[in-house]
Amino acid sequence: MTHRILAINPGATSTKLAIFDDDNCLVREVFEHSFAAGLSLLDELPIRKKVVHDFLATHLGEDEKLDAVVGRGGLLAPIAAGTYEVDQAMLDDLRRGQRGEHASNLGAFLAHLVAEKQDVPAYIVDPVSVDEMDDVARISGLAGVERESLCHALNIRAVAHRFADDQNRRFDTLRLVVAHLGTGVSMAAIRDGRLVDVVNPRDEGPIGLDRPGALPNYGLLERCFDPDLSRAELEKLLLGDGGVFSYLHTRDLRQVLQRAEQDDHQAALLLQAMIYDTAKWIAAMASVLRGTLDAVLLTGGMARSDAFVDQLTNRIQWIAPTFVYAGDGEDRALVEGALRVLRGQSKARRYADQI
Repeated sequence: MTHRILAINPGATSTKLAIFDDDNCLVREVFEHSFAAGLSLLDELPIRKKVVHDFLATHLGEDEKLDAVVGRGGLLAPIAAGTYEVDQAMLDDLRRGQRGEHASNLGAFLAHLVAEKQDVPAYIVDPVSVDEMDDVARISGLAGVERESLCHALNIRAVAHRFADDQNRRFDTLRLVVAHLGTGVSMAAIRDGRLVDVVNPRDEGPIGLDRPGALPNYGLLERCFDPDLSRAELEKLLLGDGGVFSYLHTRDLRQVLQRAEQDDHQAALLLQAMIYDTAKWIAAMASVLRGTLDAVLLTGGMARSDAFVDQLTNRIQWIAPTFVYAGDGEDRALVEGALRVLRGQSKARRYADQI
């Protein structure tokens, strides 16, 4: 039996939509948005809803029906990994936005609206708030400050599942380090199917294209008390204008590589610093698994660069065999999570039971 699934992935200035028959993508479109300044996330909902409606009107025949709708998960409470039914408790939490405002918070709302009309289930899969960390991993070194589990859980778990399938292994028997190499870099140590420790790119980790990663404490303290730097400006440096961008004024790895090849000394040094730092954090995650790994998996946008991956692999090949699953593949990852439930391979969780 074939399952037809709509995947909805809202971003800050776009809504990505795709229709799949099982794991075969029939159509995928990206709709760009230009929202008025000060518009709240919930005010964006009718605009995005119309985009979804028009997409379905174009690509789904009158007699055709979906089997499920799956949306990107938002900034929810800390929860176990898996596929979740969209329930009222989830929508209420996302409406309050207690863990922050992000466009992905709208994924569950949009999935719910379409699924209700089609009378099919609505799901989210592995939101960034997946939290399966060992208790010892939560200790930060400063009482009152705890390490948080926030990472690219959707893509990290999706490529881990794909690796298990490729190796004809059960996912819950593997020991993996997965590095999502995007503009921000997140990682996870996976043991027996759980993300037992993560690198949260909001707080720590290697130098990214626009995030600084872990910083020297005293240097950061000095910036916090800089009278010419507001809290909002500092936050922007930590989440968008830091990392390589703060040195080279680009967030594009291709430009960094090109400048390095053209004997731009600073670009070459920054490139090596990214590779050096990323390898160091991968090794740290490997230590969580006591150095006994089945593989290191590299994914995310930067994994598309052979030059970057080759140099990184050269630094980490002593840890474990390295496999590359380039790109984020978020729509496919969402659909794969929904399919595991529709095929009876796993059960959908209820958010209300987790909080």
